Amino acid sequence: MKLVLLCLCAAAPLAAQGGGPTDGVGTAARTGLVFDGYYFGSSYAFDHVVEWTVPVSVSHRLSPSLTMDLSSGYAHAAAATSSGTIEVSGPTDTDLRLSWAAVSGRLIVSVAGTLPTGKKSVDTSSVPLLSALATEVLNFTTPSFGTGGGVTGGFATAFKLGERWAAGVGGSYRWRAAYTPVAGSGDLEPGGEGRVRIGVEGPLGDGGYFRGAAVYAGSGVDTLDAGSRSVSGGRLLLYSGLNLPAGRGTLSLYAYDRYRFRPHGYDSTVVQVPRGNVLALGARLERSLSPALRLASNIEFRNELAPSKDGGLALLGWLVRPGVDVRYRASAAWTVLVQGQAAFGRLANNGASVSLVGPRAVVVLEWAR
Repeated sequence: MKLVLLCLCAAAPLAAQGGGPTDGVGTAARTGLVFDGYYFGSSYAFDHVVEWTVPVSVSHRLSPSLTMDLSSGYAHAAAATSSGTIEVSGPTDTDLRLSWAAVSGRLIVSVAGTLPTGKKSVDTSSVPLLSALATEVLNFTTPSFGTGGGVTGGFATAFKLGERWAAGVGGSYRWRAAYTPVAGSGDLEPGGEGRVRIGVEGPLGDGGYFRGAAVYAGSGVDTLDAGSRSVSGGRLLLYSGLNLPAGRGTLSLYAYDRYRFRPHGYDSTVVQVPRGNVLALGARLERSLSPALRLASNIEFRNELAPSKDGGLALLGWLVRPGVDVRYRASAAWTVLVQGQAAFGRLANNGASVSLVGPRAVVVLEWAR
């Protein structure tokens, strides 16, 4: 239980990309192919936006207390508009993390570096496509093709709450290097970012298990070409998950809500990123068909709120994404994951809305020893 909370609260960029080797596993590697596509109704700026991603990750346990994780990939994105096609492709940034279990089961210290192997600059014509990829309601696999790199340091600790529950606390700080996001726009010097995480977990009822976490993040002022400045308000993320027995399978329910506050305390010379909100609700039913084969059906609802003209929040878009996963353990070392999903929803469009359909296909090959 404590180890899960330590991983939940550990402060490193790779935390959401598969984690390190599990107990008894010294090395694990993963690669595959992910397709994300969205096709929009008439009168929208894009006819469609598609992206192909080849993720690559490796985890290796250097010693009983030291683990190294590496993650990178290659992506190609394209958008069709009335004036032609916009394309961006290339390798993404590479994340390298070292995690040290300073006090076994109680304290993890991590240091992560983001190497700028991706694009540090794109043409002005590519900006609309990159804006679409970064739209959180669409949740593209690769929302960014690169930055100037950076370094993150963090810690996580866990402790008991009574006999069966546990709590975890973590914190991190990330320094980001300067780069030129758009050719000819001047250098961007991103502000540093600090994060604080807390989490709890424990059993509920007859066979149920609950996990919850809260994350608060705050960033410094971004400076463009030593002139104009911009700042984003604090972000609060709340997550909860509940696992329940369901016959011969397991039912998992989760909720995710991230709110971005309006910045305060800055004068009119600083561009203030407006507040916003992203909500996701999901369910997953998984069961074993054989010792080597597992089948899971899942569904997710996601929506995003953005600033409106009257200063409030208005619906930017929503979608529902059902899907099916099949995981096959081909041998003691090799596992194949195949996933198919299809999103249906609407996006705001000049005071009205436009329909969208978004297929997603995933094939992942995992190796561990």
